[in-house]
Amino acid sequence: MVFKINIAEKNGKTYHLELESEELMGKELHDKLEGKDISTDLSGYEFEITGASDTSGFTSMENVEGTGLKKLLLSYGKGMHRRPRREGKKKVSNFTPKGLRLRKTVRGKVISPAIVQINLKILKEGGKKLSEVFPDQNQPKEKKAEAPNQP
Repeated sequence: MVFKINIAEKNGKTYHLELESEELMGKELHDKLEGKDISTDLSGYEFEITGASDTSGFTSMENVEGTGLKKLLLSYGKGMHRRPRREGKKKVSNFTPKGLRLRKTVRGKVISPAIVQINLKILKEGGKKLSEVFPDQNQPKEKKAEAPNQP
């Protein structure tokens, strides 16, 4: 199973890695991982699984046991971000009705073959910096060339 792994540093920089690994199967959210289990370049690192999502985009929640899908009644927070449609011409900038809860589908906390994306947080740094391990992701964003205006 190919996983898209996002590794987050404390300063906000995120590094992306695609990896096919059976070692991650059966791990749960908030479990700790050794860097050498993911890649030999990451030996010395220690990571924590902070989140995951499946092929359909359903997020994993730590209070749901197992690997299956479950419908939960959620308030705003993890798993529920969408605001309801505004009615009429009301222009309220940050409109979230107080006490609104919706039933949403979420996935269990155990990593299974249905999981596609895994988010990791660094707990302990290794010998190499992540900018050295992923040199192609270290460049600043390029400015887009503007198209000439045509009459």
